[in-house]
Formats: sequence, C-alpha cells, structure tokens
Amino acid sequence: MATLQDIGVSALINLFGAFLFLIAFAVLRIQPINDRVYFPKWYLSGERNSPRRSDGTLVGKFVNLNYKTYFTFLNWMPQAMKMSESEIIRHAGLDSAIFLRIYTLGLKIFGPVMVLALVVLVPVNVSSGTLFFLKKELVVSNIDKLSISNVQPKSSKFFFHIGVEYLFTFWACFMLYREYNNVAIMRLQYLASQRRRPEQFTVVVRNVPDIPGHSIPDTVDQFFKTNHPEHYLCHQAVYNANKFAKLVKQRAKLQRWFDYYVLKHQRSQKNPTCKIGFLGLWGKRVDSIEYYKQQIKEFDHNMSLERQKVLKDSKLMLPVAFVSFDSRWGAAVCAQTQQSKNPTLWLTSSAPEPRDIYWKNLAIPFISLTIRKLVIGISVFALVFFYMIPIAFVQSLANLEGLERVAPFLRPVTRLDFIKSFLQGFLPGLALKIFLWILPTILLVMSKIEGYIAISTLERRAAAKYYYFMLVNVFLGSIIAGTAFEQLDSFLHQSPTQIPRTIGVSIPMKATFFITYIMVDGWAGIAGEILRLKPLVIFHLKNMFIVKTEEDRVRAMDPGFVDFKETIPSLQLYFLLGIVYTAVTPILLPFILIFFAFAYLVYRHQIINVYNQQYESCGAFWPHVHGRIIASLLISQLLLMGLLTSKEAADSTPLLIILPILTLSFHKYCKHRFEPAFRQYPLEEAMAKDKLEKETEPELNIKADLADAYLHPIFHSFEKEVPLPSSSSSSSSSSSSSSEAKTHQEETAEVRVDKYETHSSSPVIELGTPSHHHQVYNYATSPSSHYASAYEQSSSQYEYHYNTHQYEEHEYRYN
Repeated sequence: MATLQDIGVSALINLFGAFLFLIAFAVLRIQPINDRVYFPKWYLSGERNSPRRSDGTLVGKFVNLNYKTYFTFLNWMPQAMKMSESEIIRHAGLDSAIFLRIYTLGLKIFGPVMVLALVVLVPVNVSSGTLFFLKKELVVSNIDKLSISNVQPKSSKFFFHIGVEYLFTFWACFMLYREYNNVAIMRLQYLASQRRRPEQFTVVVRNVPDIPGHSIPDTVDQFFKTNHPEHYLCHQAVYNANKFAKLVKQRAKLQRWFDYYVLKHQRSQKNPTCKIGFLGLWGKRVDSIEYYKQQIKEFDHNMSLERQKVLKDSKLMLPVAFVSFDSRWGAAVCAQTQQSKNPTLWLTSSAPEPRDIYWKNLAIPFISLTIRKLVIGISVFALVFFYMIPIAFVQSLANLEGLERVAPFLRPVTRLDFIKSFLQGFLPGLALKIFLWILPTILLVMSKIEGYIAISTLERRAAAKYYYFMLVNVFLGSIIAGTAFEQLDSFLHQSPTQIPRTIGVSIPMKATFFITYIMVDGWAGIAGEILRLKPLVIFHLKNMFIVKTEEDRVRAMDPGFVDFKETIPSLQLYFLLGIVYTAVTPILLPFILIFFAFAYLVYRHQIINVYNQQYESCGAFWPHVHGRIIASLLISQLLLMGLLTSKEAADSTPLLIILPILTLSFHKYCKHRFEPAFRQYPLEEAMAKDKLEKETEPELNIKADLADAYLHPIFHSFEKEVPLPSSSSSSSSSSSSSSEAKTHQEETAEVRVDKYETHSSSPVIELGTPSHHHQVYNYATSPSSHYASAYEQSSSQYEYHYNTHQYEEHEYRYN
C-alpha cells in the first residue's frame, strides 16, 4: 500500500512532468513554424496570419528570435481568462461554454466542503487511533490514519461524519439546482437568439411504410399534405449511397493530385511527370496533368453510372425523410406528437443540424435497431467484465505488501525504497491510464453500430458506456480488487464473520490509489493535453510528405475538438471520487480541487485558440452530467451507511436512511422542472419566434433553401460541379464540358424535391448562428477548386461530420 513517501514520490514525478510539459508548450507555441498547431482556430476564422510571412529573415521564419517572449511562458493563463462567457459562446458555441461550467461547478462544490472536512473530520479521525491496534492484522499506512477507518467501532464520533455528509449533500444539491437552472436558461436564450437554421423547421421521419405502387417521396408527400396541411412545406428523400460515398472520397484524392501538378506547372512552366507504378516508385513515366485528368474523367464516368443507379433503384431509397415546415411551431408539434395509429410507423423527432448527421446510419433498417442495441448491450457487459483482468493486475502493483505475505519471493524487488515508491505511487495510475486509452474509440464504434443518426447522440451514448465502465472497473473494481490484494492474508486466516469488518475498514484505504491516479491523469495528463504533441508531430510530417496545396495545409492543421465522449465521463469520475471520499478520506479533496482548477485553465485556452467543435447540441449533455452527479451522491451515502454498519454504529447509522430519499426526490424534481427544455423545443418559444419573424419579414420565403438543407451529400456535387480547368499543357474540350454540365443539371432536376429555385454553381451559404467558428468559404480561389470542393464536401458530409477545419464546412442562408 502506498505510504506518505510513495505519494510524495508520485506527486514529485507528476509535478515535474507537468512542469516540463508546460515549459515545452511555452517554447513551442511561440515558434513561427508551430503557429498553425497552437492557434488553428484563428486561422480558420481568418483572423490570424502566419508569423513566418512577416519575418524577412530565413531563420526567423522557423525560430522566434525575440528572447523576451521566452520569459513570459505562463502568460497563456491570464490570456485564457480574459474572454467572458458570452464571448466564448459567440466564439466557440454553447457546448464549449457549458463544458467549461462543469469544471467551475466542481470548484464551487468541493471548495467550501474541503475546508469543512479538513478542519472537522481530519482531527476527529486522527485522534481515534484504531488502526494502531489493527496494524498487525491489516496493511495500513499513515494516510489511512486520516480516514474514517481510524475511528473506533461504536464511537460517537461518527455523528461528525454524518453531519458533514448531510451538509455536503445539501450544498451539492443547492449548487446543482442553480447550475441546472442557469444552463437551461442559457440554452433557451441561445436558441431564441439564433437566426433561421434548418433544424428549427425540420423533423426526421423514420419507418415510412411501403405502399405498393407508390414511391417513398410520394408516400411522404401525401401523408404530410393530408395530416399537416397548414404547415407542411417540403421534404427531402434519403438514399443509401454508401458505395458512392467511397467513390467520392477516392475522387477527391485524385483531384488533390491534379491541383498539385497544375500549381507545380504554373510555378516552373514545365510539364511535370510521374511514374504510374506502386507509390510512383516505378513504372511508365507520363505527363502528370494529362494522366490525372484522364483518371478523373474515367472516375467521373464510373461515378455517374453509380449515381444513376442510386437514383433509379427504388431499393436504395430509404424509408426515411427530412420533412420541413413553414414555421418552427409546425415542426415542434410534428416532432412531439404521434403521427399514426400504428405507433411503430411514421416515427418523428427533431432533426439534428445538417453537420451533426451521421449519414451511414440512416441506411440501417429500423427493424434491426432493437436487435443491434441488444447485441451491443451484451457486448458492453462482457467488455466491462473482461477489463476486470487488467484492473486486477494494476491493483496488484499498488499492493505489494499484500502479495508479499502470500508470495515472499517478491521481497528482494520491493525492498528497494525508490523502486517500491515508483511501483506503488506512480506506476498503478499510469498503467490504468494506458488501459483506458483506447476504450472510448471502441465504445464509439459500438454506439455507431446501435444506429443513432446524430453524431452528438453517438457521443453521448459512448460517454454513457464509458461512465458505466469507469464506475464498475475503475472505481468499484479498484476497491474490490485492491481490498482483496491488500488484505489477502487477513482473508485467508480469519473467521468468515470478520470479513465484512475487514472490508469496511479497508475500503477507505483505496484513497491512496485514487490520489495517484488523479495526479497522473489530472495533473500530468492535462498538461500533456495543452502540449498537443501528437498533432504537432503529425502536422510537421504531413508538411514534409503530404502537403501539396494550401488546402492540404489547412487540412493538416487538424484543430480537433473537445472529445465529449471521453472528457465528460472522466470528469464524472472525479466528481464521484470527491463526493464518495469527502466524509471517508477528506485528504483526497485538495488533489481533486487542483485538477478542476488546472483543467479549467487548460481547456479554456484550448477552446479559445485550438478546438473547433464539429457540431452544436446546445448543451444537450447537461442532464446526463447532472444525473450522474446525483448518482455519485447516492453511492456516497450508501457506502457511508455500509461503513458505519461495519463499525457497529447502530445509534448513528439510521440517521442516514433519509438522505438517499431526499436526494432522489431532488433529482425527480429537477428532472421534471428542467429536462424537458433539453429534449423538445418549447411550443411557446417556437410560436414567439414565428410571430416576430412574420412581423419583421412578412415577405419571407424559405422553401427553396429548406429543400436543400438536408440534401443528401452525393447531390451537392450536382450543384457545384464544373469542368476541369485548362492548363498550358492540357485543355479540355468546351463542347464536352458543356454537355457534361447539361447532363448534371438534368440529373439534379430529377432528385430535387419541392424545389423551384436553383443556386449558382459556387454558392456562399451562411448558417444563422452567432458563433464565429462557423466560417463562410468561397471556392473560387484555387485551381479546380469548384470540383474539389464539391467532392470533398460530399465526402466529409457523408463520412462522420462536416470537418470544420477543412474548406468543406458550409453554412445555410435563409434570406
């Protein structure tokens, strides 16, 4: 078991590691060559230019020669605090602002409680001395003397722990209520302040019935004209175009090579050549522009055939549609009501915003969704218990003394003080972090298999799975496995009636392991987050080997985004640890507070300068955060009741029975009071916005733009596709180009639904949101940029989301 010395060694290692990360970050971020890695968000918004262009010296383009900037390595902290919350909402969106409020909530909850617990409970625990008499039969350390385990059985001092638990529960519930109320108000205000957005007027309809002799579009059109005659506007059919999406992706790669060789020709005035063998290492040498031009033409022919197949094959038209209304009120009513007497048909829900759609899952038959969820549920259950094996191994590292009593051959290794401190104080937390590293990706894949159609929903489901995993394995698994390893000798040689007492005494002792985990993950791990070592290395590797055009360089920046599916469950684990150990081992609270404060600063900096969120859910994840903090309170109360029972505190334990009832009642009240605002768009708000809009813009007609808002990605290329650009070495035939364009226009006319107005070939589309991070791009600035943008957007839309750091992100205009 980790001692005070082991904790000190771990703290020293992690503080030193965090300090090194911060120093490295401070030096790397001011180098001109790394500017795009540490400030990509400002490049995407067009508000920052590369410092390499402004410095005339060759060395100055790569290295910062201003020595004064090296002494201000911590100035990023006050800079991160300058931007107000309202500015963050405009700059990065509401999701980012609410995410930061989780950290401030942790500070508000645990700050005052830490002072109370350290002043009241630590002296009470230390003065008891029970563990002094049990140290021969149990493995104990000096830290355990600060916990409730050190209090004698049947002691009246347990009233202090119960009192602190009551005060903490009331304080936590008070802060949770205030925060839930504030977040709900922020969400409604954000929705009310937004300009027209497609999801406000649109619902997604699933399980459209197959009526013989009628196509899906005809069935949808007839149904909504009959049942929503006053507000139904138009709809957009959905196609199973998975194969076409792969062709789009491959076509975009060919287009990038073509752009590269055109630029190369323009700079050198020479015809570039390449070998057509494997990776261009061998084979016949050909004219690069002509070769890729021919490849693109052949590819376009194959794509045209596949496109026609999608349009004409009725089996590829899915029983799903995006239905738009002429008012927000009409869309809200449709989304919140049952459409058919058969509750399994015509299922409606509010549509996600266009860039939040996971197009692949729209092709999943509705009937298979229940089966998929059952299979994934069983798989998650098996995964949770499979991971018990490495968790138990990690705990064996943390409890060497317990193993020594059963396996004396380990003593020569563990007797070396530094190795012992390293193994017990640092390695367990690091090993657990490594085991958890790949898990969020696995859980996200499982959520995709379940069939959810919105990326935000996929991430929330993956986050729920990750939380349950951490609750069972990291928290309960560490306690159970750790207690078994610590007290293995005691378990083997004592009476079975004494095992509950031993467990009751031992559970609080696991605070030492969680302290080491907090330092590894919450201190050094967060410092590593701001360093962005992986994106830095990848950016420079891409610059050396892959980047050919300016679009490639923008793509290589990879600003990333706050990974909600991993960060929020991790945050909830910290809340769980702090809440459970407040009345049990309060010495853990200072480590928790340091994490919340440091992580708040780091993520504030990252959200302002780096991250570019891929979607906006308007804080839809907050009810899950609130619910799991409530669950942590219940676990804390039940655990304390179990501990007091093992301590034979029959006089004081019954006082805790009322606490879980009060906590559940509070949660039920908050669920009914606030959660509906996160599930449905209030009809009152929808009607108010519709009335205001009619008064200010009486001639508004949004039908044409709504018909295109949820147009399947494969059809975006129809609008924007233009002939390949000519070059001095090769030029395309004008007659063939015009005929191709005519064919594309004819195909476009076939798939348009309720659309009577066409756009130009290169529109600038605007999304009505106050966030600055949604940029407007025009594609008329680079060779064959129309062609590239059409297919690149199709690919990124169809793949998981609109990639906000590329030129494929668009916004939608309704006026």
